[in-house]
Amino acid sequence: MLVYIHGAKCVGIEAVPIVIEVEISLGIGIHLVGLADAAVKESLLRTVTALQAKGFHIPGKKIVINLAPADMHKQGSGYDLPIALGIIAASAQRELPGLEKYLIMGELGLDGSIRAVSGILPMVELARRSSFRGCILPEESALEAVDYNDSNIYGVRTLDDVLRILEEREDPSDLLIWNSERYRQALSQASGPQTRRYMDFADIIGQEGAKRGLEIASAGHHNAILIGAPGSGKSSLAKALAGILPPMSLEESAITSKIYSVAGKSAGGLGLMRTRPFRAPHISASKAALLGGGSGENILPGEVSLATGGILFLDEFCEAPKSTIESLRAPLEDRKVTISRLKAKIEYPASFMLIAASNPCPCGYYGEGNRCTCTPGQRALYLSRLSGPLMDRIDIQLLVHPVETSALVRGGKAEPSEAIAARVFKAREIQRERFKGSGIFTNSEMNSNQLERFCPLSEPCKEILEKLIDKLGLSARAYTRIIKIARTIADLSGERDIQPYHLSEAASYRFLDRRNLLDL
Repeated sequence: MLVYIHGAKCVGIEAVPIVIEVEISLGIGIHLVGLADAAVKESLLRTVTALQAKGFHIPGKKIVINLAPADMHKQGSGYDLPIALGIIAASAQRELPGLEKYLIMGELGLDGSIRAVSGILPMVELARRSSFRGCILPEESALEAVDYNDSNIYGVRTLDDVLRILEEREDPSDLLIWNSERYRQALSQASGPQTRRYMDFADIIGQEGAKRGLEIASAGHHNAILIGAPGSGKSSLAKALAGILPPMSLEESAITSKIYSVAGKSAGGLGLMRTRPFRAPHISASKAALLGGGSGENILPGEVSLATGGILFLDEFCEAPKSTIESLRAPLEDRKVTISRLKAKIEYPASFMLIAASNPCPCGYYGEGNRCTCTPGQRALYLSRLSGPLMDRIDIQLLVHPVETSALVRGGKAEPSEAIAARVFKAREIQRERFKGSGIFTNSEMNSNQLERFCPLSEPCKEILEKLIDKLGLSARAYTRIIKIARTIADLSGERDIQPYHLSEAASYRFLDRRNLLDL
């Protein structure tokens, strides 16, 4: 008897259908075909043990299990449950009329329990597009998909729960994830008081110029770099930035949540992500950790993708290997990263806001009186790591000096993050309306056609921009980024059109383009 069970496999952040075919005929042995990796091949022993633990027997015949399409590599433990159901149905130990109506994935424990698998969100979207009746998933994994409330998503704990759904003898609605005790507990925890995990700008004394630059960066999702001596507050400013970013829209949340789902970092989370990610890898992180990588077709997203929709903070930027820093060029420009291997090519979104922090020299004190002990050659070599092409892609460049002693001693409170966040939210709402239906969300993501459409310049603006470009010697990429920053400044001011003083302020944040790095 031949039976079919529907599963899925993630390719990037999209899922493709996988059909598990199981046939039992005369012969002997269990044969698994369809380019399965070691984890899938090991599933046979897990599956046999789990079936026996639940009182099922393994037919003394030839069992052929095919994972189609056969030319696509399959990896992971999520095929355990479909294989077990195929053996039960093909051997006629249970009648399962609902077997082909659902997308089914899950890892089996030796006692018949069902454990979480990764990549659930793309699979649920595939099931919705393919008109399945619903999805049968491990309970922990199903919690990720609770926002897809127009689909039947069952969260199961054991093989018995799955059989109860597929036998269609009774109403299984109590197994829908929204009716589970696990969901109610997670909902209760999510609605409880939340601990603030970020610094408040009110706790950072001084640095008003840097705060203004970071407010503009947050409003338009622009990249920024902070250069200053140790103790000037660079890391504190970057960490406080997370507190002024607005919640993600549904479209942004769906993209970021799928990345985390594929990476296996969202199991047990309740629904789509609402908080923008803040990723801060160490400077020793490899290029594979930063961009993503893996062997064969098992390519996982890296930090640049995990930061999509949020912040990628790289402290001690100039101390990182130059090849690692330069590898950020393509993601910063294209808002995506393409990882190529001999047998696979995977593309992940990488629309993050880069916030970098660096000292101005090896000792860290250049520009702060006579404290610097570095030679001119050492300083030049240190900042030469910030190549022209890379700095072109960093929109806002901020010079941060230590706060004066009198300000530290007197203390006081600055403007709180809540007030800044309100202005940022208002500017983001303006951009959301502006770019509705265009596939982008913020000013920094505009291409040349959108720049021409949404950022028309008056004659006075063109004149001042021409003078700025000629005087500063900026590149064409820096020219477009100045216009994008000016558009964000205008949004923060609530003005419909870009004004000349918006362009002047935007150009003031490009000091590394126009100065000798040794004259900071």
